Amino acid sequence: QVQLVESGGGLVQAGGSLRLSCAVSGRPFSSYAMGWFRQAPGKEREFVAAITWTGGSTYYADSVKGRFTISRDNAKKTVYLQMSSLKPEDTAVYYCAGRTGIAKTTPEYDYWGQGTQVTVSS
Repeated sequence: QVQLVESGGGLVQAGGSLRLSCAVSGRPFSSYAMGWFRQAPGKEREFVAAITWTGGSTYYADSVKGRFTISRDNAKKTVYLQMSSLKPEDTAVYYCAGRTGIAKTTPEYDYWGQGTQVTVSS
């Protein structure tokens, strides 16, 4: 059974930074493409970032490009989302997701975490 556990969320002022982590247990982590999605109140879940299983390619939503960085450490079975220059509109529950095969910018992922709240105050 695969489990994803996010951590690192919290309250931060606009312009600040946070780093989210997603620890993966279960089947070989290194074979998974990983993604981050977020969902704000009253809105649909949206793509934030994704990374291939090698870490060689990354993908970002236009709204976070240049401010967020996705990375992974296969030895630690962890994927990260470094968030900088945070804005109030980044406020959402952030979810980590994993899938076998290619990285996707749509929520077609096999495994999901429970989410971690990120709140950016103005």
